[in-house]
Amino acid sequence: MTSLSRWLLEDGVLHLNHGSFGATPAPVLEAQQRLRSRIEANPTKYFLGGEYQNELDSARRAVAGFVGADEAGLVFVNNATTGVNAVLRSLEPVLGSGDEILVTDHEYNACRNAAEVSASRTGASVATVRVPFPIESSQQAVDAVLATVTDRTRILLIDAVTSATGLVMPVADIAAELEPDVRVVVDAAHAPGMIDFNVSELGTSYVTANCHKWMCSAKGAGFLWVREDRRDDVYHSVISHGYNGGWPSGGGQLHAQFDWTGTQDPSAWLTVPDALAAVGAMHPEGWPGVRRTIRELCLSGRRIVVDALGIGPPAPDDMIGAIASVPVPPAEDPGTGIFDPLMAALEQRHRIQVPVFTWPAPPERLLRISAHLYNDESQYRRLAEAVTTELRG
Repeated sequence: MTSLSRWLLEDGVLHLNHGSFGATPAPVLEAQQRLRSRIEANPTKYFLGGEYQNELDSARRAVAGFVGADEAGLVFVNNATTGVNAVLRSLEPVLGSGDEILVTDHEYNACRNAAEVSASRTGASVATVRVPFPIESSQQAVDAVLATVTDRTRILLIDAVTSATGLVMPVADIAAELEPDVRVVVDAAHAPGMIDFNVSELGTSYVTANCHKWMCSAKGAGFLWVREDRRDDVYHSVISHGYNGGWPSGGGQLHAQFDWTGTQDPSAWLTVPDALAAVGAMHPEGWPGVRRTIRELCLSGRRIVVDALGIGPPAPDDMIGAIASVPVPPAEDPGTGIFDPLMAALEQRHRIQVPVFTWPAPPERLLRISAHLYNDESQYRRLAEAVTTELRG
């Protein structure tokens, strides 16, 4: 595994929750600070003199190449939730009374909320697909989605990798059955950097993802990609200068809407190429080696945990990337929040950062592990020992 010294993670803590907020290597943060200093030296010249747009286009080019997108269809956003909101707000004109937005019961809560708000504004409703977990095969997910689609379904919002349950979803197989009649919106928050991921090959209308998770950029970097035939009708949820051509972006209507929505710190976006280079250099095979290594580690860590709990894996290996969730025995006192008290016990008594979610409803709960290059197998053995100790009381 990669030396922990390349990261700024607190010593003495087991960081097994990369999936929630990522972790940024020190060289990337140093590059970000250098950029911030350069911006502050002459903000007017930087933003109005062409440097910002040129560097944004360069960063866009790097991200597009990494995820298999065309540059014309890719814009930066602060996070995947922002991307989902932009798409759903843009699609409200195609929704009407009786129409449905379809989501799975594994959908990230923030994005489900966005779907609920868009539905309420248009007279549409949100329908929910029940995808089993534990699950035996990805075909079960395909069948569950297709069985829930009706002639009223206009939009499917689906994760590429589910947050709470850690499942790699068969998005391309589902999209092949639904597009273009149903617009498929992919919340790919976890996918780039974790799994072999090419947005152009998914066959979906929209893909939004985070760069600050598995790509390890600075916090606040994500992207939205829109298929060519859908681009003219997509707007940022913040309407700004680009709406009437008031920002000189040469990339067309989509870029004009997103490249400048007002003054903010763009350094997280502009240093994504530094993150791609820094993490890729941590493995002799580059990013393919990174993805393979962290997936193998995650599967190994999952085996250690499920063996300690005396259960089988709740999902097949081919539905696992670098996060994996396992059921733990129901809580006697689950509390009222999304996070189970076991999570706090692991942090406070064992110095382990790992999420324990209430899912799908109290008292049922899931423990989710993550794997990245700063982790190793011994950490999952320590986690398994801590979890069994806490469960014994």
